[in-house]
Amino acid sequence: MNTPTHTGPKTWFITGASSGFGLAFARYALAHGDNVVAAVRTPSKIANFAAANPERVLVTPLDVTKPGDAERAVAAAVGRFGRIDYLFNNAGYGVVGAVEETPDAELRAVMETNFFGAVNVTKAVLPVLRAQRSGAVVNISSMGGAMSLQGFSAYSATKFALEGMSEALALELAPFGIKVLIVEPGAFRTDFGSDALKHMPLMDAYRDVVGGIRNAMHTMHNAQPGDPDKAARAVAQALEAETTPLRLQLGADAIAAVRTHGEKLLADLAKWEPVGLATTIGA
Repeated sequence: MNTPTHTGPKTWFITGASSGFGLAFARYALAHGDNVVAAVRTPSKIANFAAANPERVLVTPLDVTKPGDAERAVAAAVGRFGRIDYLFNNAGYGVVGAVEETPDAELRAVMETNFFGAVNVTKAVLPVLRAQRSGAVVNISSMGGAMSLQGFSAYSATKFALEGMSEALALELAPFGIKVLIVEPGAFRTDFGSDALKHMPLMDAYRDVVGGIRNAMHTMHNAQPGDPDKAARAVAQALEAETTPLRLQLGADAIAAVRTHGEKLLADLAKWEPVGLATTIGA
């Protein structure tokens, strides 16, 4: 497939760019001569970063759940830099609580941000990428998008949905020369353990089942082993590779957890294969 090659600076469109992974991606882009569109709910949080790099940073307001925001942000990005090369769907937050502890309103709210928000922004950016016949959509998932743990049902549901959409999207966009990359980080030193994590009301019935996870989340902030700047470098390496993987696990914890989960899936598949095959008509 022959696609146009853009030799100038790339433009990174990053949601949730004011902290954590988003800010690390922005720093990496600037360090490598690229442009950054920082699409954030609160532009003042990244004002100093933008002021230090006025020629190559555009800060644009974007609430991924608000109709019309994504389209306005994309128009501003193209108006400023003429193109978008990488879309990073990074905005999102976590929820801790058992299924029964999680009110419907909270489940719908996190799904609205983590899944539907990413879809909204993707749809706004795709006409630009298709016209260029180049670019990439990077969806920031989690090791919790490949497997789940007690207490993370709501969060993992949003990431499972994002990954399912991304698999289909990769097939749909390949003919246009557009890549899709799903990033599955483990525990990284971001704000996820503090400002970006909501704890659901505790039910006594689940105190022992989910309590350990809750306590771990309270104590993990600023103690996570993962370096967001190194994550940005790894993601860039995957994007620049001739063959970009569909999924990229980041961190020893993510790699180990996803491997163990995959091995268990394959073991169950093999053990129960005769039962599954016996459902065929005539078997």
